[in-house]
Order: sequence, then C-alpha cells, then structure tokens
Amino acid sequence: MYRRPLLTTLRTLFINGNRAYGQLFNVNEKPQHTEEEVGAFTKLIEVMGFTGPLKYNKWKIKIAALRMYTCCVERVNYDEFFDKCSLPDTMNSWFLVAQLHIWMCMVRMRQEGREGKYMCRWLVHSMWEDVEQRSKIMGVDSSHRKEGMRSMTETFYAAIFGYDEGVLSDDCVLAAALWRNLFSKECEDPKQLELMVEYVRKQMQFIDALDGEDLMLSGEVKWRPLAGGKPSEHPEGGHAHL
Repeated sequence: MYRRPLLTTLRTLFINGNRAYGQLFNVNEKPQHTEEEVGAFTKLIEVMGFTGPLKYNKWKIKIAALRMYTCCVERVNYDEFFDKCSLPDTMNSWFLVAQLHIWMCMVRMRQEGREGKYMCRWLVHSMWEDVEQRSKIMGVDSSHRKEGMRSMTETFYAAIFGYDEGVLSDDCVLAAALWRNLFSKECEDPKQLELMVEYVRKQMQFIDALDGEDLMLSGEVKWRPLAGGKPSEHPEGGHAHL
C-alpha cells in the first residue's frame, strides 16, 4: 500500500508546528487591525466590494487553516472510508476522501464573512502543498507531477461545485455528486451512496453548530464517524497510514 512508508515524513511536515508553519506561511507578517479600528471610509469601500482589514490577524488565520487541514488528514479514518466505499488504496482515493472533508470545512467557513473566505484560501493552499510533497516523496517526476496536479485541480473544483449544489438540494442531487466525485462513477451499491449521503448531512449539521470564532482561531474540527459513535479524535492506526 502506498501510504505506510510515508508516515514519519509526513507527520513531520504537519505535526512539527514550527517547521510546517515556517514553510507554508510568512510568520513575520504584521498583525492586522481589529474590527474596532476600521474607520468609516474603510467600511464604505468594503461595502462597495473592495478589500479592507480583517477582523482577525492574518497570521493567526493561516495557522488555524493549517490546523484545520491537519484535522482533515489526521482525524479521518481513511481505511474505513476505503473499506466501506470499496475504494482502492491509492493516492487518488486518499485525495478524493480528503477533498470531501476540506469542502465541508470550506462550506462552514464561508459563513464567517471575508475572514472565513480568507481561511478557505489558506486551507486549500495547505492541501496543494501537501499533495505536492506527497508526490515528491513517492518519487513522481516533475513532468508527471505537474500533469497530476493539473488533473487534481480540475477534479477538486468540479467536486466543490457539485458538492455545493448537492448540499443545497435534496439527497438525490447530493448522492449524484458523491457518485461522480467520491466514487468516480463506479459505485454500484446504493447502500454505499446512502451511507455517504447520511455522513455528509450529519457532519454538516455537526460542524455548522461549532462556534465560528473558535474555528477561525483554532482550526480544530472533530469528525462524526461513518456510523454512530462520538466525534473522532486521533484514531490510532485508523487515519491515513502515510
């Protein structure tokens, strides 16, 4: 299986906070003004659609985005998803499961205004940094890596569009989006689709109830299990054995 030899290396990339934060983000960035410091003119141009100071320090948002991404890759039992959904144990399957959870985080954070959208930007940035690192560690050459990244980028944004439509529609539309994107149009067992529709619905309900400010500053997300039980923490051996 492709994932197991990479465990130590990739944990170093994302759990070693100082090193990871230093690689992905500019830690010397100056603190941003608080909401109270935003003047009338700044508020006016924000209403007109121009950018202005964020409510929270950008550096803190970037750190929280990295933590949130880490929750998407460290707190998800990928083996269970592969088993329950009959997905092959491959880099592509890992990406499809990861992007589903990243999308759910993005849906929640979009509710937090410009700050939430800024966090989404860095959440996705963290994902692409990770994907590229994984490809390099697996020994994929530069040309194939670029081609693969291009393909994954197209897959990701198509999935985001489909999932957005699905979560705002009925279960049939959501099931169709999951069939196209998570299952790559190869699911023949309706129970698997039903399981995933139920998972997305209950997970979205759960994450929607989380405090927005806490998410913005901590990035901590717990996941509902596929079937019953309490939200997942750090399953021993159950997450992606990278």
